[in-house]
Amino acid sequence: MDLLHACKGAWDTPDRSGDPVDLHDHALQTAALLRRSHPYDKELQVAGLVHDLGHLLHPGDDAGHADHAADAVRPLLGDRVARLVRLHVPAKRYLAAVERERILSPQSALTLRAQGGGMTEAEVRGFAADPEGEAAVILRQADDAGKVVGLAAGELEDWRPVLELVAARVRPAEARA
Repeated sequence: MDLLHACKGAWDTPDRSGDPVDLHDHALQTAALLRRSHPYDKELQVAGLVHDLGHLLHPGDDAGHADHAADAVRPLLGDRVARLVRLHVPAKRYLAAVERERILSPQSALTLRAQGGGMTEAEVRGFAADPEGEAAVILRQADDAGKVVGLAAGELEDWRPVLELVAARVRPAEARA
């Protein structure tokens, strides 16, 4: 929660030239969209909430922000949340390849180049075969839509019980191992 609260007033680019909302509002909007579209998939919702923490942890590392966020959340939120967070950048590359008419925000279009551009046909086939590929695309679509200035998407504290629920699922699995 401390990291998520630190997103208030933090941006995806150090010079604020990126997306029009701060990381806090973007996280809330992305998670709220996922809650609406997939109300029973708490891990997907939480992935939407934490997917861009890498921008806070390593400012300016657009290409690696998903990996940084995934590594940071895995111990607390588990493998699936971390996998979805890690896949939200490949999902953008996948969508750029299969939906060429897809419109990205100016910042997202810029970072797509740094992240490798649209996928090759072989990469598309590999991504499509990933068991979490479909969920990662859903996360990506919410990520792209969750950048609306002034849109109220709830309060961060509203997500504490969901985060605790997902984290509690991880702890018993570790105790059994």
